[in-house]
Amino acid sequence: MAASTDDTAELLAGVPVFETLASEDLEQVARVAVPRGFEAGEVVFREGDESDTCYVVRSGHARAVRAHPDGRTITLASFGPGDIFGELAMFDDERRSATVEATDRVEAVAVLGADMRRLMQEHADLSAKLVISLGRRLRAANERLASQSFQTVQSRVATVLAQLVEQARTEGAGENDVLLTITQADIAQLAGSSRESASRFLAVLERAGAVSQGRGKLTVHDPAVLERYVY
Repeated sequence: MAASTDDTAELLAGVPVFETLASEDLEQVARVAVPRGFEAGEVVFREGDESDTCYVVRSGHARAVRAHPDGRTITLASFGPGDIFGELAMFDDERRSATVEATDRVEAVAVLGADMRRLMQEHADLSAKLVISLGRRLRAANERLASQSFQTVQSRVATVLAQLVEQARTEGAGENDVLLTITQADIAQLAGSSRESASRFLAVLERAGAVSQGRGKLTVHDPAVLERYVY
């Protein structure tokens, strides 16, 4: 069943890019949003594709990856309910800088860049609010990168795990024994470390009883332990 405009507006209200918008502005965006669904493993868009749509995740998970000339792929970011990706399509039609693929069944809403630009032309305050929100997101990203540059591998991996635990909790996970569906390789890529270095630290956490690992998944038994390694 397709979501109502009110449901879509409520979803958009929780997205940082749209959080400064008034309810009437959110309704304007919701009216032009289109529901989309993607199966696990399905590509939403590929690196180099034309950029004409942004997406907000309603349920499920996706990840952004880039291909290396030697055939490896690098995970740049992961997305869950309430996250937005491809949002620069709201402002221009540059080629996609990464491939985004669903890691499980994803329900999302799509907003065409042309529709957003039309709304921004009709509502000048909408443009200003979106620029403010994107500026905040860029500032947060810069602060995160600056912080990572001074962190050890252990600290970066612990930070990634803590962020994934927090995301899982927003989706209904409990305080402890939080199941994360993610591979060691993806954790390493998100932390900006080699897989070998991330694997060694995960083994340390596993011996301490803080986590347990399985094929393509990891359970964080005691998330509080992660805080000892984040600085």
